[in-house]
Amino acid sequence: MQDLLIDHPAEGVVRLRINRPEARNSLSVDLRKKLVAELARLDTDKSVRAVILAGGERVFAAGADISELKGTSPIGMMQRATNKMWSAIAGFSKPLIAAVRGAAFGGGFELAMSTDIIVAGRKARFALPEVTLGLIPGGGGTQRLIRLAGKHVAMDILMSGRVLSAEEALGFGIVSRCVDDDDLEDAAVELASTIAGKAPLAIQLAKEAALLGADAPLASGLALETRAIQVLFDSDDVDEGTAAFFEKRAPNFTGQ
Repeated sequence: MQDLLIDHPAEGVVRLRINRPEARNSLSVDLRKKLVAELARLDTDKSVRAVILAGGERVFAAGADISELKGTSPIGMMQRATNKMWSAIAGFSKPLIAAVRGAAFGGGFELAMSTDIIVAGRKARFALPEVTLGLIPGGGGTQRLIRLAGKHVAMDILMSGRVLSAEEALGFGIVSRCVDDDDLEDAAVELASTIAGKAPLAIQLAKEAALLGADAPLASGLALETRAIQVLFDSDDVDEGTAAFFEKRAPNFTGQ
């Protein structure tokens, strides 16, 4: 059975689905390598404009594969180099949307936080329970959560290991949208299709400026934004978008 399924639910949209139901969609090293490799391939495919990352109906992803960690030494952990895999996922240049149903625990929660947008089913649950194993999150959880939800909320979640409902996660600004579970897949595809219909270069530079500027002083972030918009004025898509606006028609963006 393949542990990473790939389909094309709409034009310009690819969906990657974690498929390890026998292991609660735990993130084995092999699965992470496949995910990184596929994202690298999609990053260079000009026909792909948005990617959805999905799991199963009951579990999005239940974190690391604990069976792989038992008895691992510090050197063994270093040689796993999973930090490089997380960086590769977060560094994907195109829009990446997590469609979360069921549990997103540990690395599953961190995986969702590594994407650009999280659409969650109302029964989705989120947690970083590593402290119950005597560990801490190792896939960016301590850093991304505090940037998303602020210090006090992040510390509450990190130190207690408690489970968040989808509505709580929405209220804390962790989740982008919350929909009925039965509507989740359609909602994610609809959102991805909407984004795929926009100018690819503008989307790419908007993501780049927002992410790089988030951890920089405001003046640096504004400089990034200014330079990005200046560059875009040399693109064919700006001419097409402007012409479509005045001609009252839908634009046909080519990413040029």
